[in-house]
Amino acid sequence: MALDEVINNVSEGAQVKARELSAEAEKERAAILKQADDKVAAKRLAQQKELEVALKRLKQQEISSAELEAKRVILNAKKDVLDKSFQVALDSLLNMDEGNRGRMYRKILESGKTVIKTPKVYCPRGESKLISGVSGLGGVIETDMEAGVILEDPSGIVRLDYRFRVLLESVWDKELKNVSNILFG
Repeated sequence: MALDEVINNVSEGAQVKARELSAEAEKERAAILKQADDKVAAKRLAQQKELEVALKRLKQQEISSAELEAKRVILNAKKDVLDKSFQVALDSLLNMDEGNRGRMYRKILESGKTVIKTPKVYCPRGESKLISGVSGLGGVIETDMEAGVILEDPSGIVRLDYRFRVLLESVWDKELKNVSNILFG
């Protein structure tokens, strides 16, 4: 019987050892699972924070984009108003009555003769009669052009362009800030 006892003892010892190893393996498995769960939770939290930051950034970009678009719309509207104002001013110059246009031509010519002594004058067809009373001109030539006059020195090298569009553009460029302040405050 001693052999049976030894076998039983060894068998019981092996079973005890197997239970201990199994319990130890279970503890180790639980520890590994807990560690994995902790890592997953930490990663999930980090990803959640990254997502929140990304969403905030995206929202800020959308706000900035909307603000830029609003500014662009306002600037385009202001530009349209300025363009229309320029066109209204130009139309009033181009369509002024002959009496006023003649007075403007004479003033322009008197001023221009201080730069070019005896200028050749180019004017729109049919408007030479408006400057016929001005002395000291080197000749008047009617041509196809917008309202206003162009003065040219006798050599043909120096020209002064006093067409109404050119004059208005010059004044407009110099005074654009003031015009803008008047229109938009």
